[in-house]
Amino acid sequence: MVLFNCRLPIEEKRKNSVLSVSPVNEVNGWWICLFFASRKTVAMNNTLSKHAPFERHVVLVAPEIHWNTGNIGRTCLGTGSVLHLIEPLGFSLENKRVKRAGLDYWPHVDVRTWNHFQAFFEAMAPAEEEICLFTKSGSRSFWDMPPIDRMFLVFGSETKGLPPDILTRYPDVHYCIPMTGAIRSLNLSTAVGIVLYETLRNKFSCGSTL
Repeated sequence: MVLFNCRLPIEEKRKNSVLSVSPVNEVNGWWICLFFASRKTVAMNNTLSKHAPFERHVVLVAPEIHWNTGNIGRTCLGTGSVLHLIEPLGFSLENKRVKRAGLDYWPHVDVRTWNHFQAFFEAMAPAEEEICLFTKSGSRSFWDMPPIDRMFLVFGSETKGLPPDILTRYPDVHYCIPMTGAIRSLNLSTAVGIVLYETLRNKFSCGSTL
């Protein structure tokens, strides 16, 4: 639930919602305010899944190139996914190039920064079956990812990939994106887009609003 801007008048929140409600008192005003603030982040998940909570998380471990992260943030927003950034980062999130790559969408991206992978793990508590690690040496194709509702798609940095300790921690969930030997690797933002949309297969159709 997003708590920022919750002290704005309820009329300001109503402008950003299709709902039309009036607060009865201060308590109701706060409840409605919190609902409006969180509604944007959960609306897509409710659309994609009518049953268990549907979650997609993109995890970038020590990303180095700002425009890749900006592009990935835009893709995350377009799919209702959460973007997790594991420090150290090779750039500042205040860098104008990051925001430019995400266009005017960047302020709306649900992006969370973590000091290290363990902090992320303890806070999000992903089950092993919910984690997919992507590496060139992966033994399984991304087409073989399990079709589950809660997924954490973990990618390494552009030049170093995933650190050995993370790869060792999850030895059975190493995936790759097949490609010819003509290139060393795919662009990070391209790889994220391919994998993320594959996990959304049959979850929605063209012409539908996520």
